[in-house]
Amino acid sequence: MNCKRQRDSENAEKGKKRNKREERAELSALLEDEDVKREVKESWSQRAQYSHGDLELDCHPFPHLLIRNFIQGDSFTENLQRELLDLNFHEKSNDLYKFNQSDDLKKRKEPHITGLRAALFGLFRSWLGEVLGVELEPIVDVSCAKYQYTDVLLCHDDELEGRRVAFILYLVPPWESSDGGTLDLFSTDDHFQPHSVVKSLVPSWNTLILFEVSPISFHQVAEVLSEDKCRLSLSGWFHGPSLERPPRHIEPPLPRSPHLPRDETLLLEWLNPLYLDVDYQSQVQQEFEDSSEIQLKNFLKEEKFKEVSEALRLTDVQWTKQGPPNRRCYEVASLESFPQCVSACWELLCSEAFFLLLSNFTGLRLHYLSPSDEDEEEEKDQEDEEEGEATGSSGDTPSANKNNKGVLLVCVCTLPKKKPSTPVCVGELRRWAHGDYTLLHDGDASKAEYALDLLLPLSCPDWQTEFGGFTSYIANEEDEELLMVYPEENSLALVYRDKETLKFVKHINHRSSTLPIGDSCRRAVYDFSFVYYE
Repeated sequence: MNCKRQRDSENAEKGKKRNKREERAELSALLEDEDVKREVKESWSQRAQYSHGDLELDCHPFPHLLIRNFIQGDSFTENLQRELLDLNFHEKSNDLYKFNQSDDLKKRKEPHITGLRAALFGLFRSWLGEVLGVELEPIVDVSCAKYQYTDVLLCHDDELEGRRVAFILYLVPPWESSDGGTLDLFSTDDHFQPHSVVKSLVPSWNTLILFEVSPISFHQVAEVLSEDKCRLSLSGWFHGPSLERPPRHIEPPLPRSPHLPRDETLLLEWLNPLYLDVDYQSQVQQEFEDSSEIQLKNFLKEEKFKEVSEALRLTDVQWTKQGPPNRRCYEVASLESFPQCVSACWELLCSEAFFLLLSNFTGLRLHYLSPSDEDEEEEKDQEDEEEGEATGSSGDTPSANKNNKGVLLVCVCTLPKKKPSTPVCVGELRRWAHGDYTLLHDGDASKAEYALDLLLPLSCPDWQTEFGGFTSYIANEEDEELLMVYPEENSLALVYRDKETLKFVKHINHRSSTLPIGDSCRRAVYDFSFVYYE
């Protein structure tokens, strides 16, 4: 008997310890109402609106459910918030987002985290599976995120194998739309691509929002604009059979063009004379070949650079917003609306003389007169064979001719025996402001090519690195940045990338708004962006 009493006493103590490890989370009483569950299920399947007390279902632009006062009892939610804020957070930053995130909460032992996890995995998962008419897996991904000033999560659809329902539970202070951090939902076009934000949900304390992960579930967390509030949330996914997805839309590539037939007169008119010196070009090429990138400061003549910058700021150029927002967000100028000096600068970057100059800067074969590796090897072999022979022998010999100003006009070497490919380029004149960015995309790696990127920024004299807006180069399937090119006034950036290198422009955040206001009530930065292919 004494042994039995001892075992009973030990079991009771274990039960008390278990209770200390887990605080029971009582969820909204609406989840126990069978009539509500039936109505939600029917409305969801029919893509109809439904509202009952703290529960709202809206199907525009895609079905999403909102439950206010999701957890019963202020004491539980306040303690849950305190436990979450005590977690270790890791800064997360790439092309798509910038915020702080905890580790997965699956194995956390804090009593209120454990209690909520049990409620999500158990009662709520069962309720949600019945509403959707699908069997949801017992394991739920869940983590905690802190969004503070300038943090953001840009447009995406959450689609990943096995994800069926996304959810967010907010534990925020009193929040206004002017604080940013809204959950923005996007409409989609005929190609199932996101078009524009049509609904913004303002975070509120103890409110849960969920939606099915689908080909049209494009959403974002708008940039947090409040400097003193923290947007704290629990978020994750319920797993189950994925919805059928149509074939991914493939964007047509931008048309590429060969060089324009313009001679070295353009170079003499526009460029800093330093970069027309043959010896200096050799130095540039040596540095470029060592690192595959270089920045050439004060590249254009000062008066030309100022003329182009002023024309872009003051002239009525036609700008078009580029999308879709899951790939890019910035403006591009219409070629037909260019002011005369801007058009002349564009012609410079497309000209035959400039292609040849780029060849001299980089060693790449961007002109038929520039030597290839094969040509150089054949040339060396020929020199070895002819060594000791009479100097008057016939045949083509390499030469580099200068005019009386020391400008390299040609880079003639023995002409290639094989028909060379035609170098081409594609370019844009872009305008950037707060909120603009480009994103990496699933198909980018498969389409990557060897290419030379050129960037010439304008109207950015006071640009700071903390504003974003820099071009980041990363290795495929890696987050670590290989190179960052920051906007720098009249500094020509050249970067050679291979098939394993991808690039994006980091989101321009609210800090950039501290600069003087530019045209269209936005602080605008411009750049010529070109890509050259051998």
